[in-house]
Amino acid sequence: MESITRELYRILHSRIPRVEDKNKARTFALDWLGCYGAGIRTEQGNILKNWSSKWAGTNVEQQVFLMAALSHITETDDLHRGSVTHPACVVFPAAWHLCHRLKKPLGDFLTASLHGYEAMCRIGEAVGPSHYKIFHNTATAGVYGSAAAASYLLNLDEGPFVWAMGNAGTQAAGLWQFNEDATMSKHLHAGHAAAAGLKAALLAAEGFTGPAQILEGKKGFFAGLCPDPVPDAVTSPSEGWKLAETSIKPYPSCRHTHPAIDASLSIREEIESNGIEPNQIKSVELRTYETALRVTDNPTPESTYAAKFSLQYCVALALKHGFPGLHYFEGELLKKTINSALIKKINLSMNKKFDEAYPKHWGSGITVQAAGRSFRSDVTAAKGDPENPLSEEELLQKFYGLMDYGGLEKERARRLASWILEAAETELVDAPEFNSSARNKKLI
Repeated sequence: MESITRELYRILHSRIPRVEDKNKARTFALDWLGCYGAGIRTEQGNILKNWSSKWAGTNVEQQVFLMAALSHITETDDLHRGSVTHPACVVFPAAWHLCHRLKKPLGDFLTASLHGYEAMCRIGEAVGPSHYKIFHNTATAGVYGSAAAASYLLNLDEGPFVWAMGNAGTQAAGLWQFNEDATMSKHLHAGHAAAAGLKAALLAAEGFTGPAQILEGKKGFFAGLCPDPVPDAVTSPSEGWKLAETSIKPYPSCRHTHPAIDASLSIREEIESNGIEPNQIKSVELRTYETALRVTDNPTPESTYAAKFSLQYCVALALKHGFPGLHYFEGELLKKTINSALIKKINLSMNKKFDEAYPKHWGSGITVQAAGRSFRSDVTAAKGDPENPLSEEELLQKFYGLMDYGGLEKERARRLASWILEAAETELVDAPEFNSSARNKKLI
């Protein structure tokens, strides 16, 4: 039976990644490992680790679930704009642990990850805008990314690949309701997507069948979860790999806040150069796209997580303190910023220009009135977007900062970064651990 999934298999297997494609995947793998390392030391990370040690065992699916969930906690993982997904936290854990179990080399890990990104992002682009209002695309499209990466490593032919994707799709889930009260469910989305996709591929390798038309069928994914799907997006021509279209986040907050943070940092620099203090700011007008308002308009965040999903908090933080690191969303500074006079002066509105450009471009504009003067900054490509990428130095600074937050010694972090970026493709993948008991492991 012909299906979109079969076409996707042929697209994936008609390409041979170039060295530069795999090198690009290395940089995203490094960024992901930093996110994982930081997630280990969070409150949610401790809960997940305790649960895993008490109840979940050490099978590969559970290891992938835990790693994926931990990778998504600090809101520092990458973002593909067109699909509105975070591919790294889903794809890399499945590829990494399966490579380790199968004794596969780094080159296979990189190619499998390219396949995973491709499937996840293409299907994420196809779900349509209405899907994202209820469903978390990283969760729903993510199962396909994990399944595609695992299918490559398991050497699945077209038939078993279709089964794997079919059984991954029937497990797709992840609702936005958690954002209403800033609870921890979001991390489960990444964990479930990674583990469910892996399970579907492992079962397909044993001959466990799945629906061929899981995407377009009358009772399939699009029919059930997508009021306005764009099925052609799954198989549309593309010049390169979707991984190269993905953004790396410099700030530990929802990506919808990043254009506004960039604009705020630019204005902060300008007002400082004019001898104006942040406490002289009289008003802040923020212009952005509708989805950013729907997801991140929160003038009264009451927790670390809520602050990361608050445009008002992120803008106030950037204007008052500059570049926002992980610690800026915690402790006393969190309390002070939540209760600051500045956060109450920030007004949000939807801007037609930014809204029409979304999701291809995520933009925001800020106008600040201070000391009798007006300062304005508009951003159409946030820092970390492919049009405005992090430099290698900035990427490494982010990685080392995340690892330091997670408690990994600098020298071990340096060795891990060196291995990911420079190791021969023939070297076997090892499974990273960041606690003291792993001090002698090869990679760290």
